[in-house]
Amino acid sequence: MPRILKIAAAQLGPVHLTSTRQDTLSRMIKLLQSASMLDAQLVLFPETAFTTFFPRHLISDQKELDSFFEHAGSLPTSLNTRPLFDEAKRLGIDISVGFAERTADGKGYNTSIYYSASKREVIAKYRKVHLPGTKEPFENPDAVNQLEKRYFEPGNLGFKAFRTPGLIPGVQKKGSEKVEAGQGDPVMGMMICNDRRWVEAWRCYGLQGVEVVLCGYNTAGFAPDLWGARRPMTPEEAETDAVFHHKLVMQGNSYMNSCFSVSAAKAGLEDGKYDLIGGSCITSPEGHVLAEAKTKDDEVVFAEIDLEDCRQGKERTFDFDRHRRIDQYALITLQTGVVEPELL
Repeated sequence: MPRILKIAAAQLGPVHLTSTRQDTLSRMIKLLQSASMLDAQLVLFPETAFTTFFPRHLISDQKELDSFFEHAGSLPTSLNTRPLFDEAKRLGIDISVGFAERTADGKGYNTSIYYSASKREVIAKYRKVHLPGTKEPFENPDAVNQLEKRYFEPGNLGFKAFRTPGLIPGVQKKGSEKVEAGQGDPVMGMMICNDRRWVEAWRCYGLQGVEVVLCGYNTAGFAPDLWGARRPMTPEEAETDAVFHHKLVMQGNSYMNSCFSVSAAKAGLEDGKYDLIGGSCITSPEGHVLAEAKTKDDEVVFAEIDLEDCRQGKERTFDFDRHRRIDQYALITLQTGVVEPELL
């Protein structure tokens, strides 16, 4: 039977180092309200949505650094973030949002959560696993730095799919007389930015029957120090490549795991120096882009989808139970770096 879901990506334009929490929060609430006008049931916000992407900066003052973090348990009640959750509750819209998490023992994580409006609580949390970049800044004073390894620990919650209640009426529940795959509440998973480039993350979700993958991101349009050796490129060429690679991994992995995906960017020129790509999009299980951002400003990307469209791939081309050969995949979990065959 059709399982219709109305989903949106809330792309944020530039958020500067000097932007106030209140201003950014107000923009997020306006995007949520705009999505509500389209009857969206679920809205995804970007990675570290409440602040600028501070890991590009070397921050020595602990008090300043702490100002970018929140405690996950208090996110729906914190003065810095509560208005967004109150508005989601009022509008009856689920939200997924990224933020910098500080734990009780002082550790930092790049985190996203899923808030269920029907349950009025956070029902899932994910911590970014694949941290890119370096711990120390580059020697080049003009470089675009990526210091997530300095401020965050690698995620330790794995890739755990979860069901989202209250979005689709009439779905199968626990104890149903006849249980069929793909007929229950939506199965979702979360990723953050660089995770989307790693096929292992997608396959972990695919093996749990994921139907929608949510991914917020901050991706530089031009960062030659970060990328390393490449053919010389202008900033315009590099940004075109970055958007291409973003869509490539969203489309390819959505297809290979027979799921929809939603990606939400921070975009535009921040602090007059850091140019972030847009490209927020919603992708189908066949790998087609159903809707995408037209700007690098605040923008809602919306699509109405039918989760039944996941079934063809899951039951035919990518029927994992019939076609996967796990006895041949040992290297994936036995080895991290590349080990070439012996020289001839």
